[in-house]
Amino acid sequence: MNIINNWKIIILLCLTLGLAPFFPEPHIWGKLRWVYGGAIGMKFMDWFDLVLHGFPFVLFIRLLILKLKDLLNP
Repeated sequence: MNIINNWKIIILLCLTLGLAPFFPEPHIWGKLRWVYGGAIGMKFMDWFDLVLHGFPFVLFIRLLILKLKDLLNP
């Protein structure tokens, strides 16, 4: 089994790297609110941080789509 298709690894990445630091709010949540607010003042490092913390969720959504596709097309 490929590591990129392992549910356990992907969920662990989402809960650790994706949500870290946890307090006062998950980092990804703050970055998404910043982008939704117009991304005024965001620098390259902020965009890189958004990609870094968002990548586990991209993998998770990709895995969900692949599993749903397999279920709908047996």
